[in-house]
Amino acid sequence: MTAVDNHGHGHGKHTVSQDYANPYVAGIGLGLVLLAAFVFVGRGLGASGAFASSLAWLLSGISPDHVRANEYLAGYLGEDGASPLKAWLVFEVAGVFMGALFSGLLAGRVRFAADKGPRVSTAVRLVTAFVGGMFIAVGAALARGCMSGQALTGGALLNAGSWLTMMMIFVGAYALAYFLRWQWR
Repeated sequence: MTAVDNHGHGHGKHTVSQDYANPYVAGIGLGLVLLAAFVFVGRGLGASGAFASSLAWLLSGISPDHVRANEYLAGYLGEDGASPLKAWLVFEVAGVFMGALFSGLLAGRVRFAADKGPRVSTAVRLVTAFVGGMFIAVGAALARGCMSGQALTGGALLNAGSWLTMMMIFVGAYALAYFLRWQWR
């Protein structure tokens, strides 16, 4: 059996991938997960805090004085001396990763590949993805939260700044898409 994507193209050795979930059903499910996070944990969803906690933990093992002197990173260390890796968002992101891997394995979609258009090399795709990721990381720090935290948690709490942030992200993405469309044609 050959792996087949949703467009009928063969990709590999032995499994057939399943269709993607209905986006409306997935959206309702995500909303219920957000509600459960508020009810059971008292916190919303996000991801950038997990990476900042991990960075604070890593750097505290290399140069603890530097981390304590850095106002941004010191906030992730906690006053009780607990490891930054015990933060709620670290467990959330680990759960998201494990859930995505499990879902991908069940659907036959796990593979190592760089999704790209026909007119762009893998190297260019990886470089542009890295540069875009760096812009997103800086933007998450400036916006005091990542896109998921701003859109899901901030949006659900009707924070005006979160709504404005998400609108500007969509405006920026649509504006930039015009200049990068050649990669996908």
